[in-house]
Amino acid sequence: MEAYLTEWLGLIIRWFHVIAGVAWIGASFYFIWLDNHLREPPEWKQARGIKGDLWAIHGGGFYEVAKYHLGPEQMPRELHWFKWEAYSTWLSGMALLLLVYYLGSPGYLLDPAKAGLGAGTGTGAALGLASIAAMLGIYELMIRSPLAGNGKLFGALLYALLVFAAWGLFQIFSGRGAFIHIGAMIGTLMVANVFLGIMPSQRALVSAVREGKTPGPEVARLAGLAKLRSTHNNYLTLPVLFIMISNHYPMLYGHPEGWAILAAIGFITAFARHYFNLKHRGIHKPGILVLSALLTLALVWALAPDNRNSDAAVERVVATDTEVSGLLRQHCTACHAREPAHPGFQAPPAGIVLEQLTDLLAHSARVQQAAVRTHYMPLGNASGMTEQERTALGGWLDNAGQ
Repeated sequence: MEAYLTEWLGLIIRWFHVIAGVAWIGASFYFIWLDNHLREPPEWKQARGIKGDLWAIHGGGFYEVAKYHLGPEQMPRELHWFKWEAYSTWLSGMALLLLVYYLGSPGYLLDPAKAGLGAGTGTGAALGLASIAAMLGIYELMIRSPLAGNGKLFGALLYALLVFAAWGLFQIFSGRGAFIHIGAMIGTLMVANVFLGIMPSQRALVSAVREGKTPGPEVARLAGLAKLRSTHNNYLTLPVLFIMISNHYPMLYGHPEGWAILAAIGFITAFARHYFNLKHRGIHKPGILVLSALLTLALVWALAPDNRNSDAAVERVVATDTEVSGLLRQHCTACHAREPAHPGFQAPPAGIVLEQLTDLLAHSARVQQAAVRTHYMPLGNASGMTEQERTALGGWLDNAGQ
């Protein structure tokens, strides 16, 4: 019953996390688009302090949007804030991190073949949270320094720090655990931009307007930093979205160089986002999208399975049916049974049942990917599957497929 209720709790939190994330990222995309499409208003609007305006049509009606240079002459009766989308996304994401990786099966977080952190997840959780806090501290020092004025240098340095963090976490955690912690790092930076930068700026603006004061230089400085933080969030959205769905693809996080794959995809997605940010400002550089597509194809090619030795598969020692049945019982059926014995699963993960050789053949390609090529399965290698056993299983699957 505990596993059953835990799965429901995980489903509810994950569902809420996706809903909140869609709202937050949608708002981020919309306001960046809005800022980049504002046009110089007529003089009578400029006289009222309006910096730019925009007309749009949606849902059967016209909309007129105006942005003030700093604030209107008096506070409107009703003012809409955009903050809880960010807070809800981060809180639900951290709840998932706690439930799935810190309190759930140790195999999600730890890899016994890497750092010896023991069977529990306590030390791993402490290291994970410390790494998130450290990245946040470094980012805040950077953005509060003169470095924030040099966008390209700031971006390059932040990217290098995240790549280094990915490499370091891959030395400690499982590939999946490392991926999710980089996602948590990025998400924490993004929500900190809202909480520590954007919201204080907005509160200062509102306070000045409410008191009938003209926003001074300090308010203008805060507004400029808020815009910078918002832009950073905009470039981080696509990489963090990729990480949100990456746990479905062990071919990426289960790869021996998974940290480098994450670095490559992070660069490609942020670079592709740059094209749209430029396009919204009327700058068309399709070469950015073309190069992003070419880099993606190059990554796909580089990660393709090496079949050059497929002919040699016949020559290697192939396990017998009886031996492979033994491997199934020893390494697979605890989780991938119709009624799993593993306490962390109420049903077989991904609906894949591996109780008989016929089951193994039905999922041959996925087993090859998860257990032979990437070594992601068994989960956390808790059953201690050896390299020789993986080779024998791969040989049997190759032989059976001929």
